[in-house]
Amino acid sequence: MRPSRGWTKKCGFSGEQIIGMIKEYEAGVKAKELCQKYVISDATLHKYKAKFGGMNVSDAKKLTATKSTERSTNGFYT
Repeated sequence: MRPSRGWTKKCGFSGEQIIGMIKEYEAGVKAKELCQKYVISDATLHKYKAKFGGMNVSDAKKLTATKSTERSTNGFYT
């Protein structure tokens, strides 16, 4: 039987947190351990690695700032 609504938690990690996860992975921590630590799937970890792999924390902040300015100029969130 399927649990009622709300059984999954959709957590939004910030770009800085995701880059921290990737740095841990590159430092030699196994993917399985990271997935258990942050409660994400292996596929999600690899998706994050593909998207944020070569970035620094400052790059992630620029990306976030760019997205927020796009939202404000489109008028969706004003």
